[in-house]
Amino acid sequence: MTRTSASPTGVDALLLDYNGVLGLQPTTGMWTRLADLAEWPHRHLPSFQEAFWAPRNAYDAGELSDLAYWANVLGHHPGPRWLRTLRAADTAMWTRTDPRVLDILYRTRAAELTMVLLSNAPAHLSNVLDATDWRRELMTDALYSARLGLCKPHPAAYEHALAATGVTDPRRVLFVDDREDNCRAAAELGLRTLHYTGQPTDLDQQLLPAPANSLCS
Repeated sequence: MTRTSASPTGVDALLLDYNGVLGLQPTTGMWTRLADLAEWPHRHLPSFQEAFWAPRNAYDAGELSDLAYWANVLGHHPGPRWLRTLRAADTAMWTRTDPRVLDILYRTRAAELTMVLLSNAPAHLSNVLDATDWRRELMTDALYSARLGLCKPHPAAYEHALAATGVTDPRRVLFVDDREDNCRAAAELGLRTLHYTGQPTDLDQQLLPAPANSLCS
């Protein structure tokens, strides 16, 4: 059923990116630990990160298994135990959340705003995120690239997420992401967008009505 609302903020639903918005970025120490577990030559972090990211889009899109992804990163197949260790450390890097953003979302949820998570994430991380309390308590639905078979900024990812909100007018749906290219693609489909730069007050002002906040147009 299509939702209709007279939200004082003009927003009836929220499409929320995970990493870089709700999820905190990994620390240098986490990257170093993962590189050590990968037995990266000379512990050279920049080259490890380059190898890590090169096949990541395909991994996030579900085109590579855990084994195939790490074989691409390492240049050879890790054994089963090593693979589990790498996957666990990788997943742990992306599961810390920003309490400031969570607080805003819980306050927004009290106003019955529909929230849908739209994240580029591999299958195992998707399963871990789905098991968290905040995912069950806050999100009406969660769409992950590995399950969709495509990543943002592909237009179909936003179309699936918009359908999940139940709101037909994209101008009443706010999409929040830390990547400008993802926001630009959402805007091309008519969605309202917030390019999140790590300032929770920006999100607060968009979601919570006056007089507590002044809505940014």
